[in-house]
Amino acid sequence: MSYGFEKGRSYNRRQDIHARFGGSQQSGIIPAPAHNVIFIMSGARGPEYGYDDEVLEDGTVLYFGEGQRGHQQYIRGNRAIGDHAADGRSLLLFHKRYPQRDIIFVGEMVCESFEWRQGRDADGAMRQVIVFHLRHIDSIVEQVEATAPILDDLGALRALAYAAAGVREPMTGNKPRTIYERSADVRNYVLARARGTCEGCGAPAPFVRRDGSHYLEPHHIRRVSDGGPDHPAFVIGLCPNCHRRVHAGIDGASYNTSLLARMPAIETKL
Repeated sequence: MSYGFEKGRSYNRRQDIHARFGGSQQSGIIPAPAHNVIFIMSGARGPEYGYDDEVLEDGTVLYFGEGQRGHQQYIRGNRAIGDHAADGRSLLLFHKRYPQRDIIFVGEMVCESFEWRQGRDADGAMRQVIVFHLRHIDSIVEQVEATAPILDDLGALRALAYAAAGVREPMTGNKPRTIYERSADVRNYVLARARGTCEGCGAPAPFVRRDGSHYLEPHHIRRVSDGGPDHPAFVIGLCPNCHRRVHAGIDGASYNTSLLARMPAIETKL
């Protein structure tokens, strides 16, 4: 579950989102003011307002940015989506049903990239629209964890990790690195930075992988779920015990807070 929401379950937007997290009750993109989460809404009636969201065969969700009239801009809610990984904010997608008028939780997403397209606004006039490419975070975790980490030059890995932390540039003729590649970049750097020692408790890695690298697990401190590209300043290399402590321990929340407090020293020591 992400922030207590279960996939496929019906929720009331006013009671289950705004009463708990705040945020605009009118917009389809809702950054929570006091929480590291952004709620986004999609629905069958979107084309009436200039939005035409779509799910591709490979699972990619094409999500249209906010702004019903005139050219859309990369500001406010649109920027919040594009920069959510760099900002350490989870992105939760809901589908609005009609005539029920409830919302169904689709899942936690990660923004892979965005592109500019020509489309019509709510009045039928042509304009520029932003289309975000979103992936389910679960599919990212599965693919990235299936690959072995590449421990090489730490400086080069760090450069790749920081480049992977955001998706501020739109898609161009040269296709950007995929969400899987960028997620692996962050993980590879964090595990190399740890140098075989848990950055939580200081214990050595419990064993060595077949490729000779030390086994540690990357933990995304400012995410409810582990996975997806994030900023290296919010990702820490943990032994399995510390990782389980964060997610299942009675002191998991306070331990996670203590890890966040350590990150400035960890990430600036290089």
